[in-house]
Amino acid sequence: MRKLNLYILKQTAAGFLLVSFSLLAMLWLTQSLRFVEMVTNKGLPLHLFVELTSLLMPRLFSILSPIALFAAVMFVYNRMLTDRELVIMQAAGISPWHNARAVIYAGLILTLFSVYVQNVAIPEAENKFRNLEWEIKNNVSHLMFREGEFTSVQPNLTVFISKHEKDGAVAGILLNDERNPENKITLSAEKGRIVYTDNGPRVILVKGVRQEVSRDGSNFSSLKFDRYSVDLGQMGSKKIKEASVREKTLWELLNADKDASLTPEDMRKYIVEGHRRLVTPWYNLVFALLACTGLLIGNFNRRGQTKIISMSILIMVLVQGADLIITNLAGRSLYFLPMLYLNCFGPMLICIYLLLFYNPFFFRKRRLEEKSALV
Repeated sequence: MRKLNLYILKQTAAGFLLVSFSLLAMLWLTQSLRFVEMVTNKGLPLHLFVELTSLLMPRLFSILSPIALFAAVMFVYNRMLTDRELVIMQAAGISPWHNARAVIYAGLILTLFSVYVQNVAIPEAENKFRNLEWEIKNNVSHLMFREGEFTSVQPNLTVFISKHEKDGAVAGILLNDERNPENKITLSAEKGRIVYTDNGPRVILVKGVRQEVSRDGSNFSSLKFDRYSVDLGQMGSKKIKEASVREKTLWELLNADKDASLTPEDMRKYIVEGHRRLVTPWYNLVFALLACTGLLIGNFNRRGQTKIISMSILIMVLVQGADLIITNLAGRSLYFLPMLYLNCFGPMLICIYLLLFYNPFFFRKRRLEEKSALV
């Protein structure tokens, strides 16, 4: 019995890894397109691009793991049924519940891992993602200005730099400022440094020339300087965005009703998110049971198990859709919160009951007896 469970568990684990990595790769590719503009226009380094996109993986994994496990379990048990392996096990007296033990173990392992992902990995990743995204957009000079290129910081404000120094300074600066409707200003300097203030970034120029000409060309002035400061204006947000719901701890979410600073709508959203963190990991076990129950208790058909597989997929989709609908309803009224648990644990208990007590041979024999009695 232990060898059979280990055999099924290995097959399920291999299928789960293959499906999950394939889905994660596709979703990673689609999500990474959001940051292509940072790579092409701001020169985002490859290591920062990889770090930024990898921080999205915990959130994507929590969404995909139940679906990937469902697909893996469905494939493994359907293959075993097609190859008559399950038929032999059932003929040897192995009950559906014992045949499903390996899947239950896999579902429980993924459930425990998803609890960690939902309550530890995702909040940390979301916090790092938010800080890194703000830094890239607002606080990294070598991303803001690329070597040997003209950068339009604002309308009518263009900056050119020749080189980035190792100490963070820039060399060979040329700045064209046409923001003033009365004159145009051109500044050039040997070196400079970009500093950040509450009012936005500024460029401190060292050893350069300032040239100013009026719009009509009647006045021209030139000035040499040792040190000069230029305000680049607001290039981004002054402060980092507030923490999102995903960054909050489970304790903060479940006790959001005690936070007087939250609006009723935000309070409900926080509480619903907290309960979802408790419920969502269990969908790994629920979907695994949905995938195997029909194949284990259903009648064997040499033409294939199309009806059972289609029914299992339909039930899985309905459960997933109901979870989304109930989440939206609970965001409007907390009276719908118990339905989140019912939608998750209801199908789980039904599957466990069928695996433990449903006897297809008994019901088939009873139907035959009823037909013979009618005849």
